[in-house]
Amino acid sequence: MRSTSQTTKASLQDGTKARDAKSQKNPMSRKNPKDSKNVEGHQLISIPEVATLEIKTDSLAFSLAGAALAVSYVLEGIALPQALSRVFVQSQVSPQAKGAIQDIAYRTMRQVGRVDALITLMTSKPPEPPVLYGLLCCALTLLITTENEAAPYDDFVVVDQAVNAAASSSHMIFAKGMVNAVLRRFLREKQELLPMVMKQAAARWNYPQWWVDQCKAAYPESWQQILSAADTQPPMTLRINISKISTESYLEQLQRQGILATQIGPCAIRLHQPVPVQFVPGFSEGLVSVQDAAAQLAAELLDLKDGQQVLDACAAPGGKTGHILELAKVDLLALEIDPKRLDKIHENLSRLGLFASIKEGDASWSNWWDGRQFDRILADVPCTASGVVRRHPDIRWLRRKTDAAQLAVTSSRILDNLWRMLKPGGKLLLVTCSIWPIESENQAKSFMERHSAIRLDAPGQLLPTSELNNEHDGLFYALFQKPEI
Repeated sequence: MRSTSQTTKASLQDGTKARDAKSQKNPMSRKNPKDSKNVEGHQLISIPEVATLEIKTDSLAFSLAGAALAVSYVLEGIALPQALSRVFVQSQVSPQAKGAIQDIAYRTMRQVGRVDALITLMTSKPPEPPVLYGLLCCALTLLITTENEAAPYDDFVVVDQAVNAAASSSHMIFAKGMVNAVLRRFLREKQELLPMVMKQAAARWNYPQWWVDQCKAAYPESWQQILSAADTQPPMTLRINISKISTESYLEQLQRQGILATQIGPCAIRLHQPVPVQFVPGFSEGLVSVQDAAAQLAAELLDLKDGQQVLDACAAPGGKTGHILELAKVDLLALEIDPKRLDKIHENLSRLGLFASIKEGDASWSNWWDGRQFDRILADVPCTASGVVRRHPDIRWLRRKTDAAQLAVTSSRILDNLWRMLKPGGKLLLVTCSIWPIESENQAKSFMERHSAIRLDAPGQLLPTSELNNEHDGLFYALFQKPEI
């Protein structure tokens, strides 16, 4: 699901880097621009010109150093998946180390508000360079556990390995004593320190203050559940390709292999324990795809019939594209503005053994359109992705309060442009992965009024939930029919 269009991505990233930390306290705004050049070329293990400690690639110290570097890139406004990719490219990282680095980085993004408040309390000034701040964030994250959560590592191991991670880097070796002192102080005084910082909304909920305030205003009865649900580990949900295998048959196949799963939708099953995608039975053969349960509603809501002309606007990475083709034999055009993401659509369809016309183009313009109108249009428009924070915890720290309004304007242009490409009697499905009304319900109402569109039954706003067997992201659906001439 897309969080921004190519036309707005650059401006959002620039705005993220330039935001005023005084007007909105945000842990991810602590970057010193002068230090980004130092971090950019950083290597995770021995650097010849500085006497640093060499660490093994299978050690926690190596994983902490890698995760700290990824966090420092997020400080620069880079999304976490891209930040991790950069770390992996820079270093010789084994699959096991990749998994550990990724796990620590994602854990940290879910705890940034809390650990930032602790760092502020325990240090006289913001730790510099950013990679050092990132290391403290990662280490403190591993030392903080809830009542029902087992510690991933022993406390003394985390402290020892964090000091080793600092000693392994030419950019942090000067501060290894400080790292040791801060972490040991936290362990000694955590019963006093944690209650102190938890009085701050950003630390209590691990969101920027403006996000908490906005959620309260939009959902006064359920804002706490929304924020809490988005801070849990997301489930691994699969979509069964019913054109190849029935849901019942696939569940039996999983049972034979000792993989526990529960059906939570017509084609949706939740694995009780996530597994690497390469170990999901039938994945490479196209029997299943990984897709959130809420996202699986899109293709079903389109009311597809064989032979229809269908447009999937803003199609990358192609999850909904594939689902449409699994449900009906339609003539499908998948449109995507980002040329780098076109390959992902091709890869997904190739794995599923399906075909669509794939074209690079901006859904807010018509220079790609041949003039033939569509029976169905899926408009998965750009948004803040505030409803998928559970899967992308860095989003909350990269977004600004004004982003939703800016993206709503872009999405409005897209919807107006696509409407004229829809046949009379045809249906357009508006989808966002946002929980902010300005991007969802308000957008739908405004669109309906502008075009005298007929609004049909659809789920509307789905809020993120972590309820067992009802776990899904926060998506919005509005279905419209174009009046007959």
